[in-house]
Amino acid sequence: MTEERETPAGGAVATRWVEVAVGLVFVGLGFLVVADSHRVGASWGDDGPKSGYFPNIIGWILAASGAWIAGQTIYRWKRLAGQVFVTYADFKPVLAMLLPTIAYVILIKLIGIYVASALYIAGFMLFQGKYKWLPTLCVSLGVPGVIFALFEIWFLIPLPKGPLERMLGY
Repeated sequence: MTEERETPAGGAVATRWVEVAVGLVFVGLGFLVVADSHRVGASWGDDGPKSGYFPNIIGWILAASGAWIAGQTIYRWKRLAGQVFVTYADFKPVLAMLLPTIAYVILIKLIGIYVASALYIAGFMLFQGKYKWLPTLCVSLGVPGVIFALFEIWFLIPLPKGPLERMLGY
C-alpha cells in the first residue's frame, strides 16, 4: 500500500487544495454580491425589479456553484490524491508576468498611467523580450505618448495622472 502525501512530490501544488480554495472564493464572492444587492434593494417593487434583484440571483448562483465545486472536490478527495495542479517550475513564468503586472497597477496610482505604462513596456521589452535599448525606448515612450494624445487631447478623456503630468500642466 502506498502512502498518501498531502503535497505531490517535486515541489508542486495539489489539485484538490486549489479546487477547494477556488470553490470557497466563489462562495465568498457570491455572498458579497448577495449582501450588496440587499443593500441597494433586492426585491420586487411596484414598478418592477429593484436594482439589486438580478445581482441577488446571480450572487446566489455564484455561491451555490462555488459550494458545488468545493463539495465535489471534498467528495473526490482520495481520488485526487497526488494529482498536481502546477509545479513550482511551471509557475515561475506565470509569476514573471503576474508580479510586474501587480507592480504596474500599483504604480498607476502612484505615478500615473503614462509613466507607469512606459516603465511597464520597457521592463517587458528588456527583460522578457530581450530587445535592445533603442527599440525599447522608442516603443516604451511612443505608446504612452500616442495614448496620451488620443485620450487627453483628442477625446478629452482624463486618465490617471501622476506628478510628471501635473508638472507639465495636465
